[in-house]
Amino acid sequence: MIWAIFAIMTAAAVLAVLVPLARADEKSGDAADVSVYRLQLFELEREIMRGVLSPADAEAARAEVGRRLLRAANRERQALAVRVWRRRAAMIAVVLFVPGAAAALYWFQGRPALSDAPLDERAMSFPNDLSGLLAQVEKRLAADPDDARGWRVVAPIYLQLGRAQDAAEAYRNAIRLEGEDPVLEAGLGESLTAVAGGIVTRRAWDAFQSAATGDPSAVKPRFYIALGLTQSGRNGEAITAWRELLKDARGDEPWAKVARAQLAKLTGQPAPAGAADAGVPAGGEPIAAMPPAERRAMIEQMVAGLDQRLKTQGGTIDEWLRLIRSYAVLGDTAQAKSAAALAKAAFPGDDVAAGRIDDAARSMDQPN
Repeated sequence: MIWAIFAIMTAAAVLAVLVPLARADEKSGDAADVSVYRLQLFELEREIMRGVLSPADAEAARAEVGRRLLRAANRERQALAVRVWRRRAAMIAVVLFVPGAAAALYWFQGRPALSDAPLDERAMSFPNDLSGLLAQVEKRLAADPDDARGWRVVAPIYLQLGRAQDAAEAYRNAIRLEGEDPVLEAGLGESLTAVAGGIVTRRAWDAFQSAATGDPSAVKPRFYIALGLTQSGRNGEAITAWRELLKDARGDEPWAKVARAQLAKLTGQPAPAGAADAGVPAGGEPIAAMPPAERRAMIEQMVAGLDQRLKTQGGTIDEWLRLIRSYAVLGDTAQAKSAAALAKAAFPGDDVAAGRIDDAARSMDQPN
């Protein structure tokens, strides 16, 4: 009996030490910061390749993010050193004061041949690929959804990966936490435009207007405002908007090629060389540069194809939601409601899917 009591007491003592040891391996906030800054560097390089930033602005931004990355990495290295020291001190305490428990633990789990990993290697063992970095930041956001900086960083990455709906949600969260900001508003509008297949919807228009008001010199919101005017048939205003925008062109930036092509179509002039086939940059679709009638016909054809496939072969909840939203964007409320009913029938007993379908259906009654 007495040995059983001793065994229980020993096990309790070992657990009291092992629990904090297990927690010591958790990554600190600085490790997540490193992932955030590396994602920022990735997005910065994409901006440079797209010609959005001038060489001088790009170099200054790269230097600033690089300094932040180094500071975060150094803080993480120091924090890791402290955690390693505490872990080793606790292990020594186990050996000195709980020899019986230590022997039992070593017997079952000991690995004497295992060498210690170098400190620098562990401190900097972050994935180099985008998906790994993004997963780390997403994990951080799941634990702390009020991390404004995290939402601000992942939003443009989502857009570049074609996850426009996720990008819009990320921008909304960043705006919720940081307040109105021209860069965030422009990103939200761009994401909503991408969700709508290149159409500048009413919600996207409002976001671009807010961004242009906050920063009248910003290219992105003015570009999409001009595109929205073109799509809505307000040709006189669109011509003025494109001309004003082109005054800020430094050369052959992708957005400038589209602007010249759009302006040429509106004025009936020959398109400049290299401009006629230019598509909408930064997350938009080439379909957005088509004349309104051609664009709508193509969108209707794509939506009809999706509708037919879902009815005959079925699909995921996201595909059904895309169909509902597509009909809503086209203004076909009857088809959107019909798609919502069919979607519910495709997921019987799934309360989560039903809730998402209801949300999409309710959004049809709100302005785009």
